[in-house]
Amino acid sequence: MTINDADWAGLIATRRREADRLRAALANRPRRELLTDDRLLIVAADHSARGVLGVPEDPTAIADRRRTLEALAVALANPGVDGLLASPDIAEELALLGALDNRLVFGTMNRGGLAGARWELDDRMTAYRVDRLRELGLDGAKVLLRLADNDPATAPTIESVAKAVDDCGRAGLPIMVEPLPFTRDSSERVVPLEGDEALMRAIGIATALGSTSTSTWLKVPTGHDMRRVMAATSLPTLLLGGNPSRDPETTYRSWSAAMEIEQIFGLVVGRSLLYPVDGDVDGAVRRAVQVVRPERSTA
Repeated sequence: MTINDADWAGLIATRRREADRLRAALANRPRRELLTDDRLLIVAADHSARGVLGVPEDPTAIADRRRTLEALAVALANPGVDGLLASPDIAEELALLGALDNRLVFGTMNRGGLAGARWELDDRMTAYRVDRLRELGLDGAKVLLRLADNDPATAPTIESVAKAVDDCGRAGLPIMVEPLPFTRDSSERVVPLEGDEALMRAIGIATALGSTSTSTWLKVPTGHDMRRVMAATSLPTLLLGGNPSRDPETTYRSWSAAMEIEQIFGLVVGRSLLYPVDGDVDGAVRRAVQVVRPERSTA
């Protein structure tokens, strides 16, 4: 699917004159079951909502809304892609374009921890609320949980994520919790903590949030001893994609190896599929489908 000049002009005109059509398109789209074969491949597009605009090869790639929507439309047109994780603006625009028919939609919740801000780890709920997720017929939620022992902003973020877990549990909606260990270095920059033990600790914290874990899924990075890391939880787990790589086949192999672990049942990938180094969005998506569902031919 491409977004031609008429599609783009129509979207802009609709936002100006008939904005309610965007919300209606999302709420009234044709729906599907959550899990059809116990595997999921979700394409992610919530980066710009917290001020992340680029990838290593292009510092403003994500800032180009038409380019981003077209890449998402290409990804979602592949029958092996189950759905979208996005902020409200992107989800509404894709629904209006018809790209979300019979696709799952997960709404991102906390985008207040803006990239590079002094308050980056105070990651407040500034996008979807659970009551709106239900009202709009979305299929689940996602929260980011960055944990830094030397930043007091971590504490209110933990509390707000726990509330979101409780709210989703009451609503019967799955919530992806993305636990990532961080620290503030000597220059006060927010940087990831490396090592299996740091990620295992973060997973343990995320698994216990809220008064029930029955709606909680985890979303974790690769690049670790994944069997050791996943021993830290029994929760359903999806792999996150990260930035595009100059060696994508190594990335695909790491995803494939991790998919053999019982708790891991799919991928949530954004930049690696939407902005691949070679520019071939369709090819990157087809390779991701082969990782999640190796028995399915997408040639």
